[in-house]
Amino acid sequence: MVDGNMMAARALAKVGLEHMYGVVGIPVTSLATCAMKAGIRFIAFHNEQAAGYAAGAAGYLTGKPGVFLTVSGPGCVHGLAGLSNAMINTWPVIMISGSSVQADIGRGDFQELDQIEAVKPFVKYAAKAKTVKDIPSIVAKAVAAAVGGRPGGAYIDLPSDVLHEVISEEEAKKLLESLETFVPTWAQQSHKVQELAAPLRDIEKAVSLLRTAQRPLLVFGKGAAYARAEGPLNDFIKVTRIPFLPTPMGKGLISDAHPLCAAAARSLAIGQCDVALVVGARLNWVLHFGEPPRWSKDVKFILIDVCKEEIEIRKPELGLVGDARIILQQINAEIKDNPFALGDKHPWLEAIRDKASKNVERVQESLKKDVVPFNFLTPLRIIKDALAEVVSPSPILVSEGANTMDVGRSVLPQTEPRTRLDAGTWGTMGVGLGYAIAAASVCPETLVVAVEGDSAFGFSGLEVETIVRYGFPIIVIVFNNGGVYGGDRRNPEDIEGPHKADPAPTSFVPDAKYHALMEAFGGKGYCATTPQELQDAVKESFAARKPALINVILDPFAGSESGRMHHRN
Repeated sequence: MVDGNMMAARALAKVGLEHMYGVVGIPVTSLATCAMKAGIRFIAFHNEQAAGYAAGAAGYLTGKPGVFLTVSGPGCVHGLAGLSNAMINTWPVIMISGSSVQADIGRGDFQELDQIEAVKPFVKYAAKAKTVKDIPSIVAKAVAAAVGGRPGGAYIDLPSDVLHEVISEEEAKKLLESLETFVPTWAQQSHKVQELAAPLRDIEKAVSLLRTAQRPLLVFGKGAAYARAEGPLNDFIKVTRIPFLPTPMGKGLISDAHPLCAAAARSLAIGQCDVALVVGARLNWVLHFGEPPRWSKDVKFILIDVCKEEIEIRKPELGLVGDARIILQQINAEIKDNPFALGDKHPWLEAIRDKASKNVERVQESLKKDVVPFNFLTPLRIIKDALAEVVSPSPILVSEGANTMDVGRSVLPQTEPRTRLDAGTWGTMGVGLGYAIAAASVCPETLVVAVEGDSAFGFSGLEVETIVRYGFPIIVIVFNNGGVYGGDRRNPEDIEGPHKADPAPTSFVPDAKYHALMEAFGGKGYCATTPQELQDAVKESFAARKPALINVILDPFAGSESGRMHHRN
């Protein structure tokens, strides 16, 4: 006999899913065990939030839906953090939750919650299996929704009684046979190639706009990374020599070291460009909504996005709906017959080169200095040098924390695609260890380095036990400045009232021994207060490729409140 647990596990395996993250308990413990029996690797976490973050990152890195499992009620609610984060980042993810016995709903059953209603704002598809026979078709629909069109979230609700319901092996096989023709469909993103291409007349218009532009700019984001568009992106700039600007997780699709990279002249590039080709990136807060004063009021946007509604919201000069890789191939083919390129002496390239050179030189001067107690730049320089010495594949860098992430973005270069994971579109803190575990599980030959602010690390710090338990090659580096943004930053006039002796809302225990947490579970811990101590720690831990945590003690006043977004606090 086959019960609902095994049916769900077999259905997930049948469509080609290989990893599941989650927290077990009533009523889904057997489902995790069955998943392992069916060939799916189950990574057990301490918190559903971190498991959800891991599933989202796995979906982004692999193109397959990341799957995570939660218990009913509060477990489902905890999982909403990961589900919503993936949805906002447009990553394919499926959350599976157990739920109450159907016959007892409304009577106050154990962990009872209307989970379908709870997840609706964060998914493209949600369904509850009423019987064990429903499971295969629901799995197929959830996968199709997660990867189809603009990727996003899907939810499967498995009541306790359905998980215990049994059918014969023969009947189970017949139900699962329906998924055999489904596998190649979702592997091709549920679309035919021509459905992901743009009309020829629009391609011609896009090329015409770029050809006649005086100050063109290429902008690309993690949507282009998800689409595996690095090949045609590199082909495009090789021919046209148009400067480019990656968004944070677009970094590495074209190497940050490329001479046409305008990241070090970002303000100039977006402020003066007259035509911007935006590939797989949204004109949201990250790109200042594409509006003045950051952008010119006369700039013409060409947006490439898989979502028609996204283009309609932004109202660009031209919108190309489809897959970033395919549309870029169309653009390259159109240019091939009548190529154009910006010459080395073109005033637009010279202006960007000049500005970038000055900015890089200023940063390099700051990076050369050994500042002790540490500021952010000195340890980031040491980490940068250590990362550069790692042979291919390039390490996957996870970065979160206000100052840690913001400063690190400009110091730590990316040279290969999909090697940077950070707080993303939603600016979510606490994603770091979940992302790192996902990266290590789906890219097992790659070193993973998580550079964390101490506040961000605190959201999911206990997952260092998960890292040790599975032996993942993850090096966690905590920038410890004693609090959120740093130590007590209050003005004297703010320290008033009956609780003025309490620590500031931004303060943590000074010089906390985060490395001891890793050591408590059997990993390697380091504490670094000087450049030499940090150099030794990163060299040894990178070479060992075993679970480690380096506790970097910073000056509590090294950073600024809210990083580069202090104007919003």
